[in-house]
Amino acid sequence: MDFQGKVAIVTGGAKGIGLGAARRFAQGGASVVIVSRGGAADAAELLRDETGNKNVIGVAADVSKSDQAREMVRQAVEAFGAIDILVNSAGVQRYGTVVDTEEDVWDEVMDINVKGMYLTSKNAIPEMRKRGGGAIVNVSSVQAYIALAGSAAYVTSKGAINSLTRAMALDHAPEGIRVNSICPGSIDTPMLRWAADLFKEGDQTQEDVIDSWGRMHPIGRVGTMEECGELIAFLCSDKAGFITGGDYKIDGGLLTAAAVVLPK
Repeated sequence: MDFQGKVAIVTGGAKGIGLGAARRFAQGGASVVIVSRGGAADAAELLRDETGNKNVIGVAADVSKSDQAREMVRQAVEAFGAIDILVNSAGVQRYGTVVDTEEDVWDEVMDINVKGMYLTSKNAIPEMRKRGGGAIVNVSSVQAYIALAGSAAYVTSKGAINSLTRAMALDHAPEGIRVNSICPGSIDTPMLRWAADLFKEGDQTQEDVIDSWGRMHPIGRVGTMEECGELIAFLCSDKAGFITGGDYKIDGGLLTAAAVVLPK
């Protein structure tokens, strides 16, 4: 996959799945704009050093704020002249039922995970029209299909992302803009490691928890942000030219297994 001459914006690109996608685009020769509330400049420097691609910049922005989402797109166009690809990877995880989730926490999850995708797309799509098309990938989760107990706000936001993806794909297909989502299982990211620290018990280490979660996937391990980056890159490439409106699981087979196990 060759992204030479393409311009990609990756929100949440300073770490995790977003960084995996930004790295893949930089390796493919794209001009890359890494967007994050913190760490964007450092991530851009890291990728410039790793890949030798000097057309990687960082932009500090909170995509849940309309003025900052608009300014982020403006800076991308000012730097590289256009936008071809948008990866909406910015997101947060918070735990709680609807009873014990405070309203401000609910709003935080919805604002970043869903409203942020709306705002970045609202501002990026007009620039894609000027190019005659483009590709958008929204990072969702297997929790768009299933729910973990005590994750009401997060689960709701991920279901909304898949619905938003379908709506955007339908609305913008006539303009040559394709929109898909990826739905990861457990991926080794800073967010997963934060959760592992939160839920470890007794003398368990972070690695113990992550290994135990990995064994819940039929493949027997958690995924990597680079594997997610490859799927995102494919969906944004010309090879995926007939693919839009889809949600693609990258979950190590997690959703293939029924919870009920038959006796031997």
